[in-house]
Amino acid sequence: MIDERAVEIWNDELEELFLRTGHRFRRVEPRRRMRDYVRGLLGSVGRKNGWQLAEYAGHRTPDRLQRLLNGARWDADEIRDDLQHYVAERLGEPDGILILDDTGFLKKGTTSAGVRRQYSGTAGRTEIPQRGYPQPDRRVRRLRHHARTRPGGPGAVFPGGADPQPRSWTDDRDRCRAAHIPDERTFATKPDLAKAMVLRAIASPLPIAWVTADSAYGQEWRLRRMLEETGLGYVLAVPKSQQVPHFGRIDHLFSQAPDEAWERRSCGDGAKGPRVYHWAALQITSIEDFDGELPTHQRWALARRSISKPQEIAYYLAYAPLGTTVEHLVRVTGTRWAIEECFQTAKNECGLDQYEVRRYTGWMRHVTLAMLAHTFWRSWPPTPRQKGQQKRFLPHALTVAEVRRLLATGHPPATPAHQSLIRARALRWSQCRRRRQAVARRCHYQRRLHTIEGRSGKESTGRNPAHYTHPNRP
Repeated sequence: MIDERAVEIWNDELEELFLRTGHRFRRVEPRRRMRDYVRGLLGSVGRKNGWQLAEYAGHRTPDRLQRLLNGARWDADEIRDDLQHYVAERLGEPDGILILDDTGFLKKGTTSAGVRRQYSGTAGRTEIPQRGYPQPDRRVRRLRHHARTRPGGPGAVFPGGADPQPRSWTDDRDRCRAAHIPDERTFATKPDLAKAMVLRAIASPLPIAWVTADSAYGQEWRLRRMLEETGLGYVLAVPKSQQVPHFGRIDHLFSQAPDEAWERRSCGDGAKGPRVYHWAALQITSIEDFDGELPTHQRWALARRSISKPQEIAYYLAYAPLGTTVEHLVRVTGTRWAIEECFQTAKNECGLDQYEVRRYTGWMRHVTLAMLAHTFWRSWPPTPRQKGQQKRFLPHALTVAEVRRLLATGHPPATPAHQSLIRARALRWSQCRRRRQAVARRCHYQRRLHTIEGRSGKESTGRNPAHYTHPNRP
C-alpha cells in the first residue's frame, strides 16, 4: 500500500542521498540542477534526454541541464566515491560479491567519445557502440562496470565503473582532445581495467568477499593472481581451452568424469524459476609457489552442463577459503547473471544509454548520475517493523512502477490555476522544440547538399542551398 507516509519516507531517503553528494558542487545552481536531473531519471519521463528531463523539471529550456553535464565544475569520480559509501551502508554485508562485466551504447557517427565500429553484444551484430564498464552492487557479485551482490540478496546496483578507450582513439591525441578525453586516459585491455576496478573497490568501504566474471576476464592469469594476492575468493568462467595445472585442458579433464560425478544443482532463481544444471567439481592441487606450505584457500575446477542440451558445457576456475562447499561455489557462479538484469534495468528505467552528449565529460557525468538514480531505486528498503506492529509498513521491495508512482504522488494536486500553468508550459516547450527542430533540419539539409555537391560537382545539382527543401525530393 502506498500512502502519504510512504511518499514522505521516499522523499526523505532521496533528500538524504542528495545531501551526501551536494557538497561536491561548489555552487547552489548545479546542486539544484543535479537534483532535478536525478528526479527526472527516476520519474515517468518517456525518453530521459536533456529536453524531456528539463521539461519534467519545469525549466523553460534544456540549457541548464546541458550545462550541468558539459560546463559546470564538479567531479563525477567524487560522486562515485559517495555512491560507494552509500552502497556500503545500505547493502553492505560480509559476503559481498563483485561482478565484472561491460556493456555497450549504440551510437551513430564517429565523433562521440570512444566510439568504434565493432561487434556489439548489445545489438547482436557489428555496430558502432560506445563501450562502458559501470560497477553494480548486490549481495555475491558495464563504461567497464562492476556490480556487487551476495547470494540470495537484493538486485544489483552500480557503485562505480571505468571508461575504456579504443586504441584508435588513444593513438590520436588530437581526436581525444576534441572529445575532451583527458590525456591520462590511455589504452587498456579488459583485464587491466578489471584489475583497476577491483583495486579501487577494495580501497573503498564496500565489503567484498568474492569476485565473479565471464571468460573474457577469467582467462587472464594476471587478474586471477592479483585476486589471490588480495585474499579474495573468485569463481571465474574460462574457455574450454584453459590449461589446468597438472591436468591439461579443462574440457579434456571433465570429458573423463564419470556419470556419478555430475550432480543436479540450482545456481539461483531466474525469470522462469530455478536455473538447474548438472555440475561437476574437482579440487586442484595447490601451487606451492603461490599458495605457500600452509594454504588458506583451495583451488577448484568446475563444469556446468545443460540438462536439455548436454553438449553445452561451461567451465570455471575457483579460488575459495578452506571449507567452502561446492553448493556455495555454484551459488556464487549463478549470481553473475544479476549484472545483465542490472544493465537492462538501468538502461530501460534510469536512462543509462539515453544521453545526448558527445564529449567525454558529459558522457561520464550522465552515466554517474544514472548510476546514482539506479542505486537509490534498488537499495530503498521497506520501513523496519516498529514495536507492536504486526506487519512491515511496506512488505515488498519497490518496483519501478511504484517508484514512479511515488514521484507522481509526491506533488500536491493541481489546482485550476496550476493546470493552466502546466498547459502554458507545455505549449511553450512545444514551440521551443519546433523552432530548434526547424533550425536543425535546415542546417542538416544545407550540410547534406554541400556534401553532395562536393562529390558530384555543383553543376550536377543545379540547386541553390537556400531553396533546398528536402534531400529526397526530385
